Amino acid sequence: MSLALQVSGVRASFGDLEILKGVDIDVPFGEVHVLMGPNGSGKSTLCHVLMGKDEYDASGSALVGGTEVMGLPVDERARAGLFEAFQYPVEVPGVSLNDLLREMGEVRQDPGFDSRVESAAETLDMERFRERAVNGGLSGGEKKRSEMFQMAVAGPKVAILDEIDSGLDIDAVREVAHLVEELRSDDLGVLIITHYSRILRYMNPDKIHVMVEGEVVRTGGPEMASELEASGYVDIAGNEATVPKPAVTPFDI
Repeated sequence: MSLALQVSGVRASFGDLEILKGVDIDVPFGEVHVLMGPNGSGKSTLCHVLMGKDEYDASGSALVGGTEVMGLPVDERARAGLFEAFQYPVEVPGVSLNDLLREMGEVRQDPGFDSRVESAAETLDMERFRERAVNGGLSGGEKKRSEMFQMAVAGPKVAILDEIDSGLDIDAVREVAHLVEELRSDDLGVLIITHYSRILRYMNPDKIHVMVEGEVVRTGGPEMASELEASGYVDIAGNEATVPKPAVTPFDI
């Protein structure tokens, strides 16, 4: 099975605080995996480290389609096929979505780029937003739809979706879940980071990974979502006595 993302022994510290303690996660092409865990467990830190945020002292290996990205600058990680959808997409005044797409096309120099833009715009009903500023005046659900559109156009090997259900009402959560399923591809591996299992009711993840105190403590199938819903993170982490103390960092939100 070919791996889109292979994370091996990734550690990260912020000053004297150790946050990630040797994380191992494999995401094959064609699969959607979910990383769950309590607040402060290190989920967002893992996302930041994989994307190249330099506030951390990080080590370990992260292969994107077989290419090592640890140590690369952010733009080279993107060129290697790594994409992030943000928890809170920012508005970019003065830059239209079409402007962004043109810049993306120039960087990619992909002869099939324009046709992919048109196909994705039709599939995701984004045509009416293309002349507007990026995320300008959009609802939370529309911003997440725009990011799914950008992902479809970029054609990454790995998409990290950081809390894509954050701040959305139930209809928007359902819509985003359906978009993720619609964009499944044999050429793409998806890692969704979330606190809650509600988005999983509307999709079919292949694997769920549970992170506690900077470590992946358990990996299983989609049935783990129901188990988490019933018992929370205490029992599933194999610690019935106390809830693990979170590793808190200013960037782990």
